[in-house]
Formats: sequence, structure tokens, C-alpha cells
Amino acid sequence: MSFLNTINGWRTKAFVWIGLPVIAVAGLMAGATDLVPAWQAKSGGGTLGTFTAVHEECGRRNCEWRGTFVADEGDARRVDVILYDAPDGVTPGATAPARDTGARAGVFSTAGGSTYLLVTGLTLAGVAAVVAWVVIIVRAIRRRREVARPATPPASFAPSA
Repeated sequence: MSFLNTINGWRTKAFVWIGLPVIAVAGLMAGATDLVPAWQAKSGGGTLGTFTAVHEECGRRNCEWRGTFVADEGDARRVDVILYDAPDGVTPGATAPARDTGARAGVFSTAGGSTYLLVTGLTLAGVAAVVAWVVIIVRAIRRRREVARPATPPASFAPSA
């Protein structure tokens, strides 16, 4: 608790006033929007269909397949979506069974995967950062009020005249 009681040093101040809000916003924006769809896919919910791979986009640490999703029943179709938890061996033009649960940017492979854990972790990190930041702000406000409060005059034991 000493960290929460004393915020000294520029690194700590930068983390508290810049880092925590950034973590909160990033975690909540990236995680909370896809939290329910990821868990629905994990539990087998959503609309079943077929994902057709068009191209693979790779970043520094991972690659993701983008393509088209067509529902098995109805006319539902999504273009340029990500296949979360894509199975190994996907190539351009290959198809994979998938489910659409309303995730912002993609559909989920029916083979399963760990995307729901990643999304849950991001959301929890965002919530923890918000809670920590609010606690720190409330404590800082209380400390300032205590310092600003005028000192009470000393009690006199002398008889009044």
C-alpha cells in the first residue's frame, strides 16, 4: 500500500497519470468489445458458416487470415474479416468451418482456440487499471484535503474570564 500512499519520482508519476489511463483505455477498447462474442464462440453459440481465406497479414509476432464468411443458413455474409484461432495449414482459397458471434473484426474457427482467454485478459487488465487509477486519485484528493484543512487551535486549560 505504500505505493498508493506516496507517489514520488517522475517514472511513478508518468505511470500513474499516463500509463494507467492508457492501459485502461486500450484494455477496455480492445477487450470489452469482443468479450461476449469470444465467449459465445467458446461455448458454441453464433451462426455457423464457412470462412474462405483470401490473404494472410503478418505483423511482428503473429499472422492472421483475412477472408470472407458465408453463413450456412440465410444470406449472412461478411467480407474482409479475420479468422480467429485459424487452424494450421490454411492457404489462400482454402475454406474452414467458422462461427459468427458478432465480433467486431472477425469470425471464430469452430476448431476452438484461446482467443477468448486473450480477450478476457485484456478486459481484466483494463478494469484493474481503471480501479487502480480511481483508488489513486481518491487517495490523492483525500491527502490534499487533509493538508489543506486548518489546524485546530490548541485547547486551553486556563479558566475563562
